[in-house]
Amino acid sequence: MHKPFQWGWLSSAIVWIGLLWLSFPAQAAPFGNLDDNFVMNAVDRAENAVVQVNVSRTLGGEVPTALRPFLGNPQAAPGRVLRGLGSGFVINKVGQILTNAHVVDSADTVTVTFQDGRVLEGKVLGKDPVTDVAVIKVETDNLPTVTLGDSDQVRQGQWAIAIGNPLGLQETVTVGVISGTERSSVDIGVPDKRVGFLQTDAAINPGNSGGPLLNAQGEVIGINTAIIQGTQGLGFAIPINTAKTIAEQLIATGAATHPYIGVQLVALDPNVKNYVNQLPNSRLKVEQDQGILVVQVGQGTPAAKAGLRAGDVIEMINDQPVQQVKMIQQQVDEAGIHGRLNVQVRRKDRSVAIAISPEQMPTMEPR
Repeated sequence: MHKPFQWGWLSSAIVWIGLLWLSFPAQAAPFGNLDDNFVMNAVDRAENAVVQVNVSRTLGGEVPTALRPFLGNPQAAPGRVLRGLGSGFVINKVGQILTNAHVVDSADTVTVTFQDGRVLEGKVLGKDPVTDVAVIKVETDNLPTVTLGDSDQVRQGQWAIAIGNPLGLQETVTVGVISGTERSSVDIGVPDKRVGFLQTDAAINPGNSGGPLLNAQGEVIGINTAIIQGTQGLGFAIPINTAKTIAEQLIATGAATHPYIGVQLVALDPNVKNYVNQLPNSRLKVEQDQGILVVQVGQGTPAAKAGLRAGDVIEMINDQPVQQVKMIQQQVDEAGIHGRLNVQVRRKDRSVAIAISPEQMPTMEPR
């Protein structure tokens, strides 16, 4: 199979931020009085619902070095017990907590430490490695909770506030902006995930994993993740709308479904068309400058079984025109596993109708 072409350059953007300095009285701070500090206010609204997730795992051999950064550099105690920690936040008063799947993965025991010092045993209701979302339940009630925001409304340049326990330093707050949205899992080096990540320059380190990313109003817009290594000045978070959808499935059934058809796609415009046609050794020749170009079809995938080919241009799905790749994913999700997608494609100079039935996305081995 040919190595998938990387399309990251097509979505890059430069954001210019202009600053206007105004004259303040000598005693005034740039953000006004401390009581008016929006970061403090946002943290006050959420911090009591942010928890530390403590995990332990009994190992049969040496401690895997690759696991240590994900959970705050845990050390193996005598008896080969790996201990680590992450973060999480309470989403309802009955004790359900969102965190990252990699925080609780393979854990033998999970405990949750609250801001008031309580330590309660936690039960993992379910975890989804595809989106890196997990739900923990503690047996208590009347807990403080966060307010969930709408990640579909998040825009580049808005404030972002991260709360968590990086490197075991409890109740740490970092601040930045949203520096990107819909960052592809493939582009940022985690092809086994299926998330359009939020990108931020708020510091996110091992131990922050599972903690909330807030907007300026103190609403949760994402779940921080430190599973992506080697970044400098960049952090990533799972959009809260994605996390809510997965959490509902985990709470109801203990597992999440991920319908897929197995294609690599790119939205066409005149620049993309010219670029593709000028690529050396490319087998793709594109006539259209609108629609969604099928770059690659995986062997044995639902799309391949239905007869979709690289070079096809998707024009409509279920009689609805498509101009963005994410619209196709939305249609796949709505159809569900074993559903039906009626796809109209342009293949060279003719129109072709194809029926595709999505299947459960296979598990990929993380690299």
